[in-house]
Amino acid sequence: MPRGVPGDGRRRMVDSPKRTRDRARVVIDLERMRHANCGLGRYCRHLAEGILAAPRRSIDPVLFVPRAGDGAATVRHFSDGAVEHIEVSPWRKEPFARFLRPLVGPFRPEGGCDLWHVTSQSSKYLPLDARVPVVLTIHDLNFLHDERHRQRPAAVRRKLAAVQAKIDRAAAVVAISRFVADDVAARFDLGDRPLHVVHNGLPPAPAAAPRRPAFLPPGPFLLTVGAALPHKNCHVLLGMLARHGSERLVIAGRSATPYGALLADEIRRLALGDRVILAGEVSDGDRQWLYEHCEAFLFPSLTEGFGFPVLEAMQCGKPVFAARRTSLPEIAGDRAWWWDSFDPDHMWRVVREGMAAAAATPGFAAAQRLHAESFSWRGAAEGYLRVYDEVLARRAA
Repeated sequence: MPRGVPGDGRRRMVDSPKRTRDRARVVIDLERMRHANCGLGRYCRHLAEGILAAPRRSIDPVLFVPRAGDGAATVRHFSDGAVEHIEVSPWRKEPFARFLRPLVGPFRPEGGCDLWHVTSQSSKYLPLDARVPVVLTIHDLNFLHDERHRQRPAAVRRKLAAVQAKIDRAAAVVAISRFVADDVAARFDLGDRPLHVVHNGLPPAPAAAPRRPAFLPPGPFLLTVGAALPHKNCHVLLGMLARHGSERLVIAGRSATPYGALLADEIRRLALGDRVILAGEVSDGDRQWLYEHCEAFLFPSLTEGFGFPVLEAMQCGKPVFAARRTSLPEIAGDRAWWWDSFDPDHMWRVVREGMAAAAATPGFAAAQRLHAESFSWRGAAEGYLRVYDEVLARRAA
């Protein structure tokens, strides 16, 4: 059994523990939980929760978590620290590990762990034992689809090479959408590695704030959510509003970026200061209040590996309008209205007609919620467990 850690009630897996269990031990990389509120941080937390709660789990998970204060808090989040874990340390990063691996490899007996799940293509961590098979999750290849990267071909080549290197190390690859899987198959040499699609799950909605956010004046409003980054493409909404209607728009998400400054300048130029609110980062409660009270959700994003915001809006029964780009048609299906161009007249016509159709459709909000509920973390966890079992079975054959 792994040695206990005195005084804190937690168990830490040492690098070469003696095997005493029948079930395979699978390390799940949760290092990004150090950024608990970012997309990858939430993905890691919900994936681990789903796997730990799986009723027919065939493996023993070992959580690879941030160390020190952050690590202790992370482990306590799961079963009050009773789950086995490894703490992240700088020497485990690949720039160091690649030099250590050939030195320590001959002295590492089989059995430290049976499988290692690299939960993001941007992870800097791989198992020190080169014999341990790896499952790699790829969330997106957005750098292939935005104009900023198209103007930097050398950077694109470096990113492609880095992802290919992780694929070469993997025994199986998982994409979070069919769109990403097709992107991966077209761009990389997979060899004989299987490529799976496991959709992300949608967690239960947080409790909404008890009252209207202070930054929002009375009256109806439209909503979009996301950091102010070029691929979110929010400026096209400003062009639409400048030409049509009198609706107010809330843009909720980190706005202290160069693109956020561009949006602020455009709001001033188009004299939309009384109609468009750059809310910046908002609390979970305020964001949920906005979802629950908006008239509609607008999402003109150009590149998405998955597209959580459209499902979060549907979870609240709202009509959704989105760009027909990348993974969004796959995730939203027939429950959204689509922009095929960013011409302001076309965009406004789609919104006007969609709002009227939603209002005239009995049970519309319930159908939106039902679609959102079809994406569950229980289902995602079961999908990953099947991938683990398949890789382990091939290894044992």
